[in-house]
Amino acid sequence: MCTDLLHPAGPQRAAATGRLRRALAVGAASVALLCCTVPPAAAAESPGQKIADALRRSPVHVDPSLTSAVDAEQQRELAARIRRTHLPIRVALVPLVEGDSWGGKPEQLAEVVHDRMGGGPAILITLGDQPDDISAREWPSDAHQAFHAAAAVFFQKDMKGAGPAKRVARAIDIIEAGNGDAVYERATADLGAPAPTRTTADGAGAKSAPGHGSPLVRLLSLIVGPVLLLAAVGLLLRRRSRLRDLSTPFALPRSVFAAARQADEAGLRDRAAEEVVRLGEEARTAQGAPAAVERALDAYAAAGTVLDRAGGVPDLAGVFALVAEGRAALSGAAAALPLCFFHPLHGPAVRRIPWRPLGRREQLRVAACETCLRAIRTRRAPEVLTDRQDNRPVPYFEVPAEESLWAATGYGSLLSGADDSLTGRVQRGDFTRTRG
Repeated sequence: MCTDLLHPAGPQRAAATGRLRRALAVGAASVALLCCTVPPAAAAESPGQKIADALRRSPVHVDPSLTSAVDAEQQRELAARIRRTHLPIRVALVPLVEGDSWGGKPEQLAEVVHDRMGGGPAILITLGDQPDDISAREWPSDAHQAFHAAAAVFFQKDMKGAGPAKRVARAIDIIEAGNGDAVYERATADLGAPAPTRTTADGAGAKSAPGHGSPLVRLLSLIVGPVLLLAAVGLLLRRRSRLRDLSTPFALPRSVFAAARQADEAGLRDRAAEEVVRLGEEARTAQGAPAAVERALDAYAAAGTVLDRAGGVPDLAGVFALVAEGRAALSGAAAALPLCFFHPLHGPAVRRIPWRPLGRREQLRVAACETCLRAIRTRRAPEVLTDRQDNRPVPYFEVPAEESLWAATGYGSLLSGADDSLTGRVQRGDFTRTRG
């Protein structure tokens, strides 16, 4: 009887069990599908992706926190202006603060958004890293002189006090014209004008800019005397478009330069010696073209010569510059930038910029690092490597060229062409001649 009762229930239990298993399978599949879709959704929520998505819908994206500065009507006007240019211009106006997703750096924001949009030719205008400033990045670099176009707006007198919408509109117009470099040089030309002499509190003559003496000029006068006012922002990191434009292919690790700046002269000498030895090892084991290896070995020998007779920090900085030349040869970089003109211990330069020493009419193009570019752009004096002349510290480039290989060459910035090099000048005796 019990068996009779159990047998009918058996098929019912089996059917119920089957239905339960099918339900669990469907549930598991649903969960799996849900899990599979979470990562893309999460990725789409990243700040960079959100901006990229917005820029696909419209060439202008303004963060909600900035709509009081750039309202909806101004956004529409900017978008229409961009479309008339037929250029791949995008505008992303979002607040930049230290510690945000881009470290407060406009170039980092631009790189992330450009990557999220899939790369390719583009011009991205953002806010700058200083108040009342805007910044532009371009891929490929300098195709429309966009960096200088945006930088010029900061210095144009009729743009002082203008809101971000007007500044961006002006930058778009300059980019469309394709003459950002020239506009920037005109906007900053007066920064290199000689300043009248005034008398300091101690009775010494000093330079002062018109208009009661700006803080920048006073700072320059107090620290390095009548040194220079700078006429330009760099062409920003040929970072190769990554500051990338920001790092040259051959660059010594930035940690090397960070440690070098913190070392005393003895410590700096030790670090320079380590880099010379390392270059020699790399050159001897390199598998590159024989001519490139030979150039690296020549740079290694020249660096050893300078190291042996180095009389101070300027000479030790020259050792690093020669090592950088050797590394550039090994990398095969056709037009690698030298170390920073203003302070070679800042490391590899990222751009060449127009520069005019104070009181001189001629303008040179020198290589500058990111730190110095930012200082120049914000009208601050960059940190300058000093040497001694007449028992007083002076910028190394103010030493007569016949007395300093580094003043004559700017650590590589002032070489005359592809056939000229620091290595070649050391080989022909320019360094030892200045050492007496």
